[in-house]
Amino acid sequence: MDKIFKLSQNGTTVRTEIVAGLTTFMTMAYIIALNPNLLTNFGAGLGEGVPALWNAVFMATCLASFAGMVVMAFAANKPFAMAPGMGLNSFFAVVVGNICGITGVTYVEGFHAALVIILIEGIIFLILSILNVREKIVEAIPLGVRNGIAPAIGLMLMNIGLGSNVGIYAEGNGFAAPFYVMRDFFGALTPGVIKGSMGDAGYATMVLTVVTMLVGLFVIIVLSQKGIKASVIIGMLAASVIYWAGDAIFLGNNPFASLATASWVPPFADMFSATFFKFDFGTFFDIGWFTAITLIITFCMIDMFDTIGTLVGTASRAGMVDENGNMPNMKEALVADAVGTLAGAVTGTSTVTTFIESASGVEAGGRTGLTALTTGILFLACMFIAPIAAIIPAAATSSALIYVGILMISGLKNIDFGDVTQTVPVALMLIAMPVSGSIGHAIGLGLIAYTVIQVFTGKAKKVSVLTYVISVLFLIKFFLVV
Repeated sequence: MDKIFKLSQNGTTVRTEIVAGLTTFMTMAYIIALNPNLLTNFGAGLGEGVPALWNAVFMATCLASFAGMVVMAFAANKPFAMAPGMGLNSFFAVVVGNICGITGVTYVEGFHAALVIILIEGIIFLILSILNVREKIVEAIPLGVRNGIAPAIGLMLMNIGLGSNVGIYAEGNGFAAPFYVMRDFFGALTPGVIKGSMGDAGYATMVLTVVTMLVGLFVIIVLSQKGIKASVIIGMLAASVIYWAGDAIFLGNNPFASLATASWVPPFADMFSATFFKFDFGTFFDIGWFTAITLIITFCMIDMFDTIGTLVGTASRAGMVDENGNMPNMKEALVADAVGTLAGAVTGTSTVTTFIESASGVEAGGRTGLTALTTGILFLACMFIAPIAAIIPAAATSSALIYVGILMISGLKNIDFGDVTQTVPVALMLIAMPVSGSIGHAIGLGLIAYTVIQVFTGKAKKVSVLTYVISVLFLIKFFLVV
């Protein structure tokens, strides 16, 4: 193991790497069930073949994630985990619906057509990664903006932990406002404020979730201060036990009831019949060449900068970058991302990308590809033990995400706040990333701000040609592409 992953050279051990991989897995295991739910629109009114499609996407999620992480482990030797990206999967489902509306095909047929986008995107990224073009794009991002990516991701992780991950209460149209659990926490102190709109059971669930999340967070903090490397996973387990106990005692539920009726047999047959190598080029291009090309470019841009942002931000936090902010083996890490996307297209899921939850494993001490390999093996095993992963409460994963988010915000110390060309782009990224839910969009906004400031303060020559190109592409994306 030491020779393969250079453990001693990276100051880590087999035990630390395995714990880190397990930690990463626990923080992102939600995607295994959530991804097929999102890509099949929770099975609502989509016609025949949807149950088989759900099973197929479930299998594709496990297999494509595993494929990407194996390449990440052995080619890049980095601790980053991969899975179908949040945001991109929702967008993919919307695209499938639009294809169905334009061409009149069923949802499953529209799904096959949309997989063409993922296939082309994966091929493009593989070529660009091998030719070092994606690495050049990373280097084109100014160092000040790169230094701001990690803190912005930290705020985004906190938002996931304090918002969309727990999903306990949201006003209006059902979409959660940023950091909305904090409002619910204070609502728990004054139940008359929101109890009437939730009912006793909903209110009790809200209180249990908030308490579980905060207790888990402080268990992690205390243990980490005592120098315990497994603090994150121990805190998550402690939070899980608290939630299960509260669910049983106060709500009268059996938190393990789903295990009795769950299927433990991987649905290989459904994957082969519903999504495996099911590319419908004819239906895809029936939507029109301009629309088709626009969709491909959109997916490519979002995925590219989401991945770049995650790699740069997490690597910066782990001290894996040089004095210029560049990460060794960036090319190999980007190739792993492309391979994961291609595997997703072949097996039947949306774009596979590097997950920001990888930061939890890095914080647990993960420094090499053994962390990624451990997480990948657990994803593969979930084809057989998915019901166990499904009982991990969201509140427990929130504890870890909030903790890691707080740590990543410390990267702000690397920002020169006396330099407006750094301060403004970073400030915009700090706001845009948690609000938009997109790392790529936030980086795009930061690059545009940096470019505009430099141009109109007489420093246009300091901006590289590639930075200009990227800024223009993002302007087009923001204002001309839906």
